[in-house]
Amino acid sequence: MIHLTEKKKITIMIAIMVAMFFSAINQTIIGVAMPRIIAKLGGMDYYTWAITIYLLTTTVATILVGKLSDIYGRKPFILAGIGLFTIGAFLSGLSTDIFQLIAYRSITGFGAGVIMSTAFTAIGDLYLPRERARWTGLMSGIFGISSVLGPLVGGYVVDHLDWHWVFWIFLPLGIIAFMMIAFLFPKVPRREGETIDYLGSFFLTITIVALLLAFSLAGEGPGKYAWTSWEILGLFGLTIIGLAAFIVTESKVKSPVLPLSLFKNDIVTMSNMAGFLLGAGMMGVMIYAPFFIQGVKGISPSGSGYIMMPMSIVMVLATAFAGQLMTKTGKYKGLAIAGLLTTTIGIFLLHFITIDTPIYLLIIYLCIVGIGLGASMPVFSLTVQNAVPLRQLGVASASSQLFRSLGSTIGIGILGTIMSSRMASRLTEMYTGQSTGQSQLPPEQAKQFGELMNPQVLLDQPKLEQIQKQLPAEILPYAEKMIASVREVFSDALTSTFLAGAIIMLAAVVIAVFLRAVPLVSEKDHQKQPRKSEKSSGA
Repeated sequence: MIHLTEKKKITIMIAIMVAMFFSAINQTIIGVAMPRIIAKLGGMDYYTWAITIYLLTTTVATILVGKLSDIYGRKPFILAGIGLFTIGAFLSGLSTDIFQLIAYRSITGFGAGVIMSTAFTAIGDLYLPRERARWTGLMSGIFGISSVLGPLVGGYVVDHLDWHWVFWIFLPLGIIAFMMIAFLFPKVPRREGETIDYLGSFFLTITIVALLLAFSLAGEGPGKYAWTSWEILGLFGLTIIGLAAFIVTESKVKSPVLPLSLFKNDIVTMSNMAGFLLGAGMMGVMIYAPFFIQGVKGISPSGSGYIMMPMSIVMVLATAFAGQLMTKTGKYKGLAIAGLLTTTIGIFLLHFITIDTPIYLLIIYLCIVGIGLGASMPVFSLTVQNAVPLRQLGVASASSQLFRSLGSTIGIGILGTIMSSRMASRLTEMYTGQSTGQSQLPPEQAKQFGELMNPQVLLDQPKLEQIQKQLPAEILPYAEKMIASVREVFSDALTSTFLAGAIIMLAAVVIAVFLRAVPLVSEKDHQKQPRKSEKSSGA
């Protein structure tokens, strides 16, 4: 498709961006709404699963579809992805408990993985790397725009409408995206001589699922297992067995689902390692910042959306700047290092926030993170695409998405364990020997007072206010003291995750320092190449 007219390319890109926006906005709208949704459905201990299952199925879909789209073309898969995403989002809005929500989010995640994999690869079908940088920046900007609108709309919905509409409000956009792709996206013939690597796909899926389940299930609390338990060790063992079988299979099959030769390319390997760490570190901000704003600062979901909005705006601007800079210069290494280092500094500063931190200072720290993320996020998928031949574009792009998704999922598991462990130890310290006044209350009021000891209640402001109003006046001082103590515990646990996220991001900076820089190929370079060949053949 690289030889299509520019007008046709732009038309196709508009269709792709509508599909990406549909996927992105339905994800970001949930961010500030999830604390309230969890408060309504219950099951805060399973909160991370609603995120983890989405990322897990996204990861599996991304890598499986990468090779298949190389063979059959991108169009059928991006249509299937939009369809699955729409179904999953609709069903998520029908959830009556946390476990249904987790199940339906798995469908949504699979659809999102298909959309992301095929959409970013399609840019490579249309443009060469240097021109691709501009469009990659714009595509990343789609996520930034959705990060601005999503929290605002999500906060408004849970404050003024039923939470189910968080999942349904943008579904008509899915129909529009489906129709645009169906009519505008060209269909390409199947690539001859390629076979589907079923066995490799099976072993790769086993490896990914076992690994992500191990990190997701390990920790403390209901549904969790100790890191040294037989369940977690068994999952890690299954990961090793699956990986060994996958490597053996990929070294023998004709058309591997993930060619091992990709990782002989140091640029691909280093870029994917950096993308993995970027995905893991950024989760500390994307997931837990709304928890801090709503649970610790006591701000409504819509207010949380306004506080997160400046970060999203500067991220969009930084992404656009990064894309233009790479297109103009053909260079990326300095941008990658600067972006990751800025992100590290921003997340590290979030480690020092407390319940008394002014909102304006919190916004400044988040904006620093946004600038860094905006500058670094478009880089690593572009470096991978620039380092491989066009024939491997789909599977190489999928590997980039795979490692970033793996990083996000494993990051959630690690950061969630840190937060839960820190919270459990602090709550134990707080309750030991502390007089709460609970013993002076009738059973019903004592039960309500006991709910104040659960950090989950901090995420549902209307419920918290209702409990306080129903308590006797003489008990209110105890209740207010309890709420303040729980907020302090919640704050300490969340800021510990920010510190861990900063350390992970610092490791990404180190990886980026060792990334080999190769100038991005431009349209001019592509046009010169045939003339060189002709000259050499005529000599």
